[in-house]
Amino acid sequence: MRGHSGGCLSLGKGMPITASIKQKINTRSSTETELVAVDDFMPQILWTNLFMEAQGYKTQDTVLHQDNQSTILLEKNGAASSSKRTKHIHCRYYFITDRINSGDLSVQYCPTGDMIGDFFTKPLQGQLFIKFRRLIMNLPE
Repeated sequence: MRGHSGGCLSLGKGMPITASIKQKINTRSSTETELVAVDDFMPQILWTNLFMEAQGYKTQDTVLHQDNQSTILLEKNGAASSSKRTKHIHCRYYFITDRINSGDLSVQYCPTGDMIGDFFTKPLQGQLFIKFRRLIMNLPE
């Protein structure tokens, strides 16, 4: 099945860069879907860091939030964390492992209830919708 990727990039407060993309390939698991989503957003993350540095701003730690523990292991360890269920994943999706090892970004676990990217992929209602809308648009509480 094809997954749906949602992501946003914050520079302090608010989210100047957001995206919601239907993935172009079929994936076999939620772990693989998350890995493909990260690969889809890596160019935007890296380009923004390079652009900010070219403008004379020192970028602080770039943190990628992830709510899938298996994906975090694959991102940090690359193919070394592969098992028989993930050995089919193409090596191009381990580009993030090189970026983590070089110190360009880090990956941190974020519970699903706090994952702002879900705003772009799931129909949210009530308090969760209001919470994420406020964060994305930098609205006061």
